[in-house]
Amino acid sequence: MEKTKEANVFFSGIGDFFLFLWKTTRETFSLNFEFNEFLRQCFQIGYKTLPLISVTGLIMGLVLTIQSRPVLVDFGAVSMLPGMVSLSIIREMGPVITALICAGKIGSGIGAELGSMKVSEQIDAMEVSSTHPIRFLVVTRVLAATLMIPVLVLYADALGILGSWAGANIKGSVSFVLFFNQAFRVVDFMDFLPAVIKTFFFGAVIGLVGCYKGYSAGHGTESVGKAANSAVVLASLLVIIVDLIAVQITDMLL
Repeated sequence: MEKTKEANVFFSGIGDFFLFLWKTTRETFSLNFEFNEFLRQCFQIGYKTLPLISVTGLIMGLVLTIQSRPVLVDFGAVSMLPGMVSLSIIREMGPVITALICAGKIGSGIGAELGSMKVSEQIDAMEVSSTHPIRFLVVTRVLAATLMIPVLVLYADALGILGSWAGANIKGSVSFVLFFNQAFRVVDFMDFLPAVIKTFFFGAVIGLVGCYKGYSAGHGTESVGKAANSAVVLASLLVIIVDLIAVQITDMLL
């Protein structure tokens, strides 16, 4: 009996999510698009996350270089370090780590914000006042996350390669121009394109999950914390799953 109840809750949750996705998609193409709110969310999601992404990108490149350099020195292949690090960051580490950081910060923020609005009945008040909450609250946040997270990933990639150059100069000496020439000599356009495309899906997943968890929060103060927590966990898991699917598709096509 208990397992049947859990299964019902699970499948009804999946149905509610796809219904929420359908409503969001329908309102995305509405004529009355909330452009000012969309710009505000772009500022909140993009600009306000820059300091965290800056630190993450620099440390990512620095640590990867410090860990990889001794192995390459043993094989006499230290000249391959810039290309190896740049490929690792651009293809996989930059997009995934940045998306996971954004899932923690942006996903929890959206979930907590919409959850508190749900608890305080602000969303119900918007419906009464003829302001469509899906269009105003959800569509703007999902689109902002979809567009801003790829920009943050590119920014993190650039800082990661810069951090790699700094790491290479801790126990060695390589000029800035030489390092970047070696780093981008091995990077092809088809290494760059799939990594950028999948970041749009990362952003859409993070925005959708955060909005869904906040929008469907219960009527109690503790439900705000639960919405934020579950948004982070589910968004992080879905980012990993989307990355796995993207890697498989890229491998088949290329």
